[in-house]
Amino acid sequence: MRLTVGINGKYPQVNSELQILQKEKIITDKHIARMRIISLNKENPKTGILLQALKLLHNTDNK
Repeated sequence: MRLTVGINGKYPQVNSELQILQKEKIITDKHIARMRIISLNKENPKTGILLQALKLLHNTDNK
């Protein structure tokens, strides 16, 4: 829930996007009690590519 508040999104949309990232093995998750811990899978080459693209977008927005 903190993630949806942090990005000002709705739970169904955020969850859908997380499912896509998980299917592509860009993120992993584990459940501890009622909490879901989400981590980047740094071993997946797609993760590095995605991070580079996000960095480029961030740099473009700040110009």
